Amino acid sequence: MRPPLNHSQQGFSLVELTIVVVILGVLATFAVPRFQSSVERTKASEGFVYLKRTQEMQARFMATVGRYAYSKEEIKRKTGERLADPQFFRLSSYSSSNWERRWAVKLTRSGASSGYGRYSIIWSQNGFDDRRSSIPKALKL
Repeated sequence: MRPPLNHSQQGFSLVELTIVVVILGVLATFAVPRFQSSVERTKASEGFVYLKRTQEMQARFMATVGRYAYSKEEIKRKTGERLADPQFFRLSSYSSSNWERRWAVKLTRSGASSGYGRYSIIWSQNGFDDRRSSIPKALKL
């Protein structure tokens, strides 16, 4: 037979609840910044994937036309290839001093960036331009 329940000890004491809240606060202190950093790395990867696709489209355009495209609209017009604008970045226009040999494009992070501030990713016919980009080291792929 079970002993009768002691009705004087129902629930948790204020001290026990306070300890649980403090523990949850400490865990959140470490978890939230790590989560925000992971979210920002995901957004940065969108920029890298977009620019890699742009590089591939420019290479195909160069093979077809003999020079790099002045814009993504020109690529669409002449080859039919489309590339939607990135969601978390502002796209600058393509630039070059010699369209037969080189091109570059810049993405600038728009909106809140989880404490990383505003940064840019610059890409050219050779790929990611680490020297001219301002993306934080923690976000580079």
